[in-house]
Parts: sequence; structure tokens; C-alpha cells
Amino acid sequence: MGDGGEMNTFNCRVYYEDTDAAGIVYYANYLKFTERARTEALRDLGVSQSFVQKEYGLVFVVKKILAEYCMPAKLDDLLKIKTMTRKIGKVSFQVEQEIYIGEKKIFKAEVKLGAIDPQGKLRKIPVSIKDKIGLLGK
Repeated sequence: MGDGGEMNTFNCRVYYEDTDAAGIVYYANYLKFTERARTEALRDLGVSQSFVQKEYGLVFVVKKILAEYCMPAKLDDLLKIKTMTRKIGKVSFQVEQEIYIGEKKIFKAEVKLGAIDPQGKLRKIPVSIKDKIGLLGK
């Protein structure tokens, strides 16, 4: 994982609705799992989407994602999703996320998020929020 910080961990179960007819997780659902994990990791730091929107008039949106599928998850698997901040810029930040079943990594994503205003324009991330995001997974 690079710099060796501890990653924030979020657990979730694979439900029937997450799978195809063969009981294998549909590929797009990995993005849903990582979205939930990112949301909860930020919430744990006091950076909920509703707080950022209410206090600063900003929302975080996915600008870019690079996903690597290592092996499939199946119905009833317990997933462990790890999230860590990799880079923070003026208007965006990047996180690395990994999904595990037990100790086996099954999915990895690098996600770049941007801060936008209600008109969809990129805006600077407030320093107080950047400081909290910097703690993600440390």
C-alpha cells in the first residue's frame, strides 16, 4: 500500500441483489461497495457529504476511477473494504481502496474526487476539510 498507514475498514455482506443469476457479484456493484466505504470513512472523520454541502456549499464527486478486478465475490461473502488517502490537492483528492474476503484481495480502485459547487464548478477544498481527509487511513 505504499506509505504504510493503516487503512480505514468498512465491512459489508454480499446480498442476493448484488449478484447475477450465478450468484457472482455484478462488476458495477464493486463501485457501490467502495462508495459506501468512502462515505463511511469520511463520516468517521466528521466529513459527511451533508455537512460539507450545508457548511461549505460543496459536494465531492468522482472525477476518475481506475479499477482492477482480481477475483469475484459471491453471494453471502463478507467483504472488508479498506480506504486510504493517497493525495490531496487544492480542488481534489485521491484515495486507494481495496476489497478483501478474509485476507485475499479481490478488488482494488484508485479514485480521484473533486469538490464542486451547485453549478458543477470545481472549488477549493477548505483547509479544515483537507486536514481531516488527510487523516483517512492514517
